[in-house]
Amino acid sequence: MRGTNIYWRQLSADELASGAHRDLIGGLWDDVGRMQFEFLRERGLQPQHRLLDLGCGALRGGLHFVRYLDVGNYYGIDINASLLEGGRIELERDGLAHRNAHLLCDAEFALTRFGQRFDRLLAVSVFTHLHLDQIQRCLVGVAQVLADGGVFYATYFPAADAAAIDPITHSPGDVVSHLDRDPFHQHASAYRYLADCAGLHLEVIGDWRHPRGQHMLAFRKA
Repeated sequence: MRGTNIYWRQLSADELASGAHRDLIGGLWDDVGRMQFEFLRERGLQPQHRLLDLGCGALRGGLHFVRYLDVGNYYGIDINASLLEGGRIELERDGLAHRNAHLLCDAEFALTRFGQRFDRLLAVSVFTHLHLDQIQRCLVGVAQVLADGGVFYATYFPAADAAAIDPITHSPGDVVSHLDRDPFHQHASAYRYLADCAGLHLEVIGDWRHPRGQHMLAFRKA
């Protein structure tokens, strides 16, 4: 995945101390973090569930989940070791280090490394930075660890036309996405095909009031 994702840049200790990790993941720290949590709570997240947060970064949403879930039930994975260190700093700062969050640096969606099955999985602003082959790798990994009755929620930039090749400006936020470069947009039919390949069923949830116009997908075992 190196070379296609802006989040490879490793932050220095000084940058982490100054809170630069909050900016690298796109800002909107409080709003988007709470939004992720409230979305999953509204859709049935319970304290006893195991949650895997893909592209967890510095735990913008993770802090809310670590606080809510039973001790040891939050798992996060990210490509950037320095962002994960930023997350550990945030956990210490919020008095949550004792809640045993499991954080893993991995760039290949090797989700079986945790040795667990998950009731809920979440990927906010992950697919928007990936080529379709990388998304397929992710969905295959998800299918391997998704518990019976579990759901994987993921955001994407939507294209209204499956043949759309021009840049698209998304509202709100005015983010411009592209077919062939980061940030990417896709038509939902592309996700339906990839879900079928991975043995998953796709539900297109659509608009969930994301401040930069990302829509939501849900994947379940077929």
